[in-house]
Amino acid sequence: MNRVEGLVFMITGERVDNRDLTIGVIGLGYVGLPTAIGFHEVGFTVHGIDVSKEVISLLKQGKNPGDDPTLDDKIPNDERWNISLNASDSIPLCDVVIVTVPTPISDNNKPDLRFVKEAGISAFDHINKSIQPTVILESTVYPGVTREIWGPLLDERGLIEGVHVNMAYCPERFVPGDPNYGVREVPRVVGAEKPEICSSLVALYSTLTSGGVFPVSSIEIAEASKVVENVQRDLNIALVNELALIFPEIGLDVEEVLTAAATKWNFHRYAPGIGVGGHCIPIDPYYLIQKATAAGAPVDLITSARKVNSNMPTQIANRILRHAKKLGRDANNLRILLLGWAYKPGISDSRESPTKHLAISLHNSGCKILTWDPYITSKNRPNEITQWVDNPLDVNTDVIVICTAHQEVLNLDWGALREKSDLGLLFDGRRVIDEELLTNQGWIVTAIGKP
Repeated sequence: MNRVEGLVFMITGERVDNRDLTIGVIGLGYVGLPTAIGFHEVGFTVHGIDVSKEVISLLKQGKNPGDDPTLDDKIPNDERWNISLNASDSIPLCDVVIVTVPTPISDNNKPDLRFVKEAGISAFDHINKSIQPTVILESTVYPGVTREIWGPLLDERGLIEGVHVNMAYCPERFVPGDPNYGVREVPRVVGAEKPEICSSLVALYSTLTSGGVFPVSSIEIAEASKVVENVQRDLNIALVNELALIFPEIGLDVEEVLTAAATKWNFHRYAPGIGVGGHCIPIDPYYLIQKATAAGAPVDLITSARKVNSNMPTQIANRILRHAKKLGRDANNLRILLLGWAYKPGISDSRESPTKHLAISLHNSGCKILTWDPYITSKNRPNEITQWVDNPLDVNTDVIVICTAHQEVLNLDWGALREKSDLGLLFDGRRVIDEELLTNQGWIVTAIGKP
C-alpha cells in the first residue's frame, strides 16, 4: 500500500487495476442501483445496502425494483454481488463506501438532509478504521453539506479524516432510462481533501465510465458543480416556458419563434412544456437558494426561474379552461383525460411530475380528471385527484391533454379517441403531434405556446 504524508492510503492504482477493492453502495435507488451494477460489471466486489425490505427482496430474486427499464436484465447473481438491509454486515468489508440517498426538499422548499445524515451514521458506525476507507457522497447538495453533515459525525465517533477515513464528493449526473447517458457513459467530477485521494478516485471512477473523470480542488467545488448544472437547465427552461406564455398573447407561435432563433449558431434551443419534473431540476435550485440566502448573497434570477417553472402547471390549467370556455364549456364537471403521468417519456418515474400539479389545478377548478399512463403500475397511482384508466378508449372525455410524450401516447388511435370525446378539444403540452392530421380527424387542436 502507498503511504502519503504519513497516511495509510488504501486505494492504490494497483488495487484498482487488479479489482482488489470492495465497493459499498448505500441507497439502491435511481442512482445507487446502476452505480452498484456498474462497479460490479467492471469486476469489483460490491455490497449494496438499502433500508427498504421490498428493494432488497426483489434484488435477491434478481428483479429490478426500480423504474428504469434498462436495468431489467442487469441484476447480478454471483459471489461478487452482495445485498443487505444491514450496514453492519457490509460496511466493515468495504474499502470504498458510496452514498446515493435522496436529498428532497421540505414543504417550505428547504433542503431535507436527514437521509444524508442517516447514511453517514450507517457508514461511520461500521467502517473498518484499519483499512482507512473512503466514503463518497454522490447525492445532490449545496456546497458545504458533506462537511457540515458528516464532519460532526466523525467527531462524535473519534474518527479523524485522513487517518481513519477519507471523505469525498462525486456528483451523480446520468440520465435514467437513456442508454446514451448512463452511469457507464457520462463524465464525472471528484473532489476530496487531498490531491492524492482525488487521483485515486479518478482511477477508480475511470473503470466505471468512458466519459472521463475530472478532479477538482475541493469537496465544495464538486458539490457546487452539480447544483449549478441543474440550476442552469432550470433557468434555460424557465426562459422558454415564459416565452410560451408571452408569445400567444401577441399572436405568435413560440415554436416558430424558437425555430427562427435557432438558426443563429450560438443559440441553445430548449423546449417549453407543462412544467419541470424529476428529482433534479425542480429540487436542486432550492439547495443553492438556501446556501446563498444564508450567506447573504442575491439569488433573484434563480428564484424567479424556479417560480416560473413551478407555476407552469397552473398556467397551463388556466389556458386549457379558457379554451374550453370559448367552446361553450365551463370547468364544472369538464371531463379531462391526461395522457402521461411520468415526468419523462419511456419510464415510470413520476417524481415531481408536473402532470400531478396540473391535475391538482384542474381538479380544484371543478374538473373531472382521468389519467392514463402505461408505465405507472397500480400501486404507484395516486387516487385522490384522478381516476385512472387502463385504456383511454374506454372512457368518454371532453378534453385530452398530452402531458408525457410516451411512444404509446403518440401511437394512440386518435380517430377512435375523437369519437369518444364530446368536445373534441386536444391540448398538446409537449408539441409532439401532427396538428394537421388530428385536425382532419375532427379535433380542435391547441398547444403550449400556440396562439
